[in-house]
Amino acid sequence: MVRIGLDARLTYYRRGGITEYIEALLREIPSLDRSNEYFVLHSRKDRRNLASGRGQRKIACWTPPHHRIERLALGMEVLPLRLDLLHSPDFIPPHGPQRSVITLHDLTFLRYPEFLTFESRRYYNNQIAAAVQRADHIMVDSEATREDVIAMLDVPEEKVTSILLGISERFRPADEATITDFLTRNQLPRGYILFVGTFEPRKNLKGLLQAYRQMLSNQPDLPPLVIAGQRGWLYEEIYALVVELSLSDHVLWIENVAPSDLPSLYSGASVLCLPSFYEGFGFPPLEAMACGTPTVVANRASLPEVVGDAGLLIDPDSAASIAEALGRVLTDPALASELRERGFRQASLFQWQETARQVLTVYNNVLEVS
Repeated sequence: MVRIGLDARLTYYRRGGITEYIEALLREIPSLDRSNEYFVLHSRKDRRNLASGRGQRKIACWTPPHHRIERLALGMEVLPLRLDLLHSPDFIPPHGPQRSVITLHDLTFLRYPEFLTFESRRYYNNQIAAAVQRADHIMVDSEATREDVIAMLDVPEEKVTSILLGISERFRPADEATITDFLTRNQLPRGYILFVGTFEPRKNLKGLLQAYRQMLSNQPDLPPLVIAGQRGWLYEEIYALVVELSLSDHVLWIENVAPSDLPSLYSGASVLCLPSFYEGFGFPPLEAMACGTPTVVANRASLPEVVGDAGLLIDPDSAASIAEALGRVLTDPALASELRERGFRQASLFQWQETARQVLTVYNNVLEVS
């Protein structure tokens, strides 16, 4: 029986795409792999047990993620487990004799260092070279990120595998009563323009706000812009820009939306816009499509892969491009209906079980050559 470790410590500290990825693998792997033993690394502070599936065992760890001596300290903690392989979904593998698989979700810190704080840049930049060298194999979430890893980190092509992510079954069109309840609780009108994500420069909220200002000048009855998510790095300038553009009465903020409310949030919108400069994958447009909401996304990085022919692509450097695409969806019911139907088909292609199956293939390939 092979002993496989999966590092789930980050799930205690942060919600988001990586946490969704880790929890999905833990949920799907037991039905696909009935032969091996899995050791799930938890933060010692985490009272939950994510290792609830067949063949899974919870391991409490003292080392927190993103600690300056994480690689050494975690390596010492897992050494007694005698692992054959350890999967590091947050891409920083510890020292040790075990085989190593990492998931590198994006290279924002290399492509757009100006969008991170100094401390964040220093942390990631100091780790990445050692991480890709230590790893026996690297998984990424899109072909765009795979190309970045190969080109920017000088990694052999055969060492990097692109595996698309999945989507939770809870993302489907919400019924009218549930949508109405959500809108009432949050004092929202039906049909708003929606952004979902972290409030940080990489997401290009500046471009979206400038586009919205252009549209509002020509259409005073424009639906409000709802910005939903959580504060990230350097978010203060985004709030300042809303005031500078005189948009305080037109922009509505919703922070830390409950996961159970997300389908209603998407279903209540006329269109979702994600004009990011860079995304390693991009869950919001996928979730929006599954809920029947048309999408407008940047023609950068992984986003064209995620939406396929089901979304409109914009130039994130051009507020006019963003405004034009949003205007088309809002004023052309036939286009919106077509995008909605295409979105359902596109979203159905992303299944967590298939993601887990491909991850297991990588595990097995790495173990076979050990």
